[in-house]
Amino acid sequence: MTGPLEFGQMVLLIDDKGRHYLVKLVERSTFQYHRGNLPHEDIIAAGDGGAVTASSGGMLRVLRPRLRDYILKMTRGAQVVYPKDIGSILVWADVAAGMTVLEAGTGSGALTTALLRAVGPTGRVVTVERRDDHARTAHKTLTRWFGEIPDNLEMRSGEVEDVLVEVAPERIVLDVPEPWHAARIAAEHQEPGGVLCCYLPTVPQIQTLVETLEETGAYEDIDVFETMERTWNVSGRSVRPGHRMIGHTGFLVTSRRVQRREGGP
Repeated sequence: MTGPLEFGQMVLLIDDKGRHYLVKLVERSTFQYHRGNLPHEDIIAAGDGGAVTASSGGMLRVLRPRLRDYILKMTRGAQVVYPKDIGSILVWADVAAGMTVLEAGTGSGALTTALLRAVGPTGRVVTVERRDDHARTAHKTLTRWFGEIPDNLEMRSGEVEDVLVEVAPERIVLDVPEPWHAARIAAEHQEPGGVLCCYLPTVPQIQTLVETLEETGAYEDIDVFETMERTWNVSGRSVRPGHRMIGHTGFLVTSRRVQRREGGP
């Protein structure tokens, strides 16, 4: 993510109206938009943070895409986890370098990408997806961002319950319709001190999950919340909230694996 731009990398082009274009740099290719054509060689020559002019006079800023930019512009299969929720997941699940994280389902691979960056090269991410079409999309997503599938990522097909016992992860992150099934197994195989984090769209789902976590006697410090995001427009003396905000996209349920009390479940 540093150094000169090269063919095969992704770049973000921003025009004078603030429109964003995500482009993969390919030798002898040209970016085309309503204000002209722009050879990819010219983009590379401009460099990260540089500016270029298209054939019809259109001005474009060249930047390396942040992970947020990539997620919002990438090709999707399943609905992605939004950047605002990914940030909360990484912090509340306390995902850090060197950890082993078990994720399900992989979906379009947005959260998987963030988890890999968080655990770093010394960590490990095992992601499980039951649908082959989603797994194929995620494979493309990860390859486009990293250039190849990282060595510390394992992509598996099937049910997370079948993988959980083998992996015994420090962190579990679930984006599946019925995570309470996996929670019961995690209660037996996740070490005390671990974190279980689930992303769910509806109230009945979070209610069932929390009840299950409490029934196991293995999880405490349970938090349920949602994150809202609202931008602001700042132009001279005019400072006002944006006309749109990203409201409810999902609930997060986080819990800590504890040692069961004597006589407890």
